[in-house]
Amino acid sequence: MVRVSAVAIALTLVFAGSALAIRAVTKVHLVAGNLVIDGEGGFTPTALPRNVNAPITLFGSGRISTVDKTLPPILETLQFEFDKHGAVDTTGLPKCTAAKLQATTVPQARQLCPGAIVGTGYGHAVVKFPEQAPIPANSPITIFNGPRIGGDPSVLAHAYTTVPVPTTFVVPVRIETIHHGRYGYRVSAKIPKIAGGSGIPISGSVRIGRKWTYKGRKHSYISARCADGRLQAIGQFQFNDGTRLQGAFVSPCQVQGG
Repeated sequence: MVRVSAVAIALTLVFAGSALAIRAVTKVHLVAGNLVIDGEGGFTPTALPRNVNAPITLFGSGRISTVDKTLPPILETLQFEFDKHGAVDTTGLPKCTAAKLQATTVPQARQLCPGAIVGTGYGHAVVKFPEQAPIPANSPITIFNGPRIGGDPSVLAHAYTTVPVPTTFVVPVRIETIHHGRYGYRVSAKIPKIAGGSGIPISGSVRIGRKWTYKGRKHSYISARCADGRLQAIGQFQFNDGTRLQGAFVSPCQVQGG
């Protein structure tokens, strides 16, 4: 295992989800042997109240590569534990279901559940069959508010590609409430096999944030506060060759008006 500390809240690789980091200036560079992960991201605004949560929008991007320029191993799972000084609010927000999204293209999915969209992004992968050159397999990503799982909110990450054949991917991600010291939330995702296991995730980006009014009150899908001058998270990345990266990410925040 490689442990890395950096000035960031989280590194987002499309494949799953969300990131927190200082806006536009935070970059992360992780190396384990031949494997390289680069990411950057942010949240706005970076000045937050000390004692109450305020709306924020998250954005981030990530890329997997290798030192020797060969194709990287396949990302199989990832997990993040996020700072307890934040919250996810789904009050009055429409939900989408995996069943509704099956066998849909990106436009079809977005038309079926427009009110449940909480984020969008883009994913890049390559499909490598034996004795053939890598084939690009790309897709817009849509993050939908999903049904509750064990009382916790969830999202559904939707993607669609035509390489090598038309395929819809729907990845459920539970936003689990935990009590683990500094951390109050955990998200875990298993990356679906692309092209029967011949597809390799390479890079992606995501932006998550939604504001709405329900019964006369304003709501924000994600909010946070600057309780003690920092926000932080832990991320774990597991690859099919056995490589495992774990990073502890810390970022300062500013007290609003202070």
